[in-house]
Amino acid sequence: MSRLILFNKPYGVICQFSRDGDRPTLADFIDVPGVYPAGRLDHDSEGLVLLTADGRLQARIADPKFKMAKTYSVQVEGTITDEALAALRKGVQLKDGVTRPAEADRIDDPELWPRDPPVRFRKTVTDGWISLTIREGRNRQVRRMTAAVGFPTLRLVRQAVGPWSIEGLPPGHWRAVDV
Repeated sequence: MSRLILFNKPYGVICQFSRDGDRPTLADFIDVPGVYPAGRLDHDSEGLVLLTADGRLQARIADPKFKMAKTYSVQVEGTITDEALAALRKGVQLKDGVTRPAEADRIDDPELWPRDPPVRFRKTVTDGWISLTIREGRNRQVRRMTAAVGFPTLRLVRQAVGPWSIEGLPPGHWRAVDV
């Protein structure tokens, strides 16, 4: 049996333990020796990060060949169209190739914690939320996908990876589970 840490990463936290200037890192929140992230989130993304000391488990979670689903709540600029959702579901052409098909649906505004700093509000530009599930993990992939279909990402929160989610886990907190 392996131990897995589920961490709800706040906005602005670097997804590593070593210091990177003045920015907060995982070390500011998790004092468990020998664990490493199984996949990463950019500093400007929020939500679930999984950490483990088990190399096999880490590979099973992070390696794209296992196609583990990663589900995000994505706030986009504008009201996303049916055509854009269909494109996300089919696969989007990016500079590094076509993405695998994603699950993409419009959702109501999710009940989330306030972001610090808040997403910039503009009276003249609408926004909306989608749920996006991908099974690969290219650099900044979700942001590039939504931009490619004409709807730039304003806020990105990873809700789940495979069977694990941030449900009931406030930002900056973690819990351990046995797998």
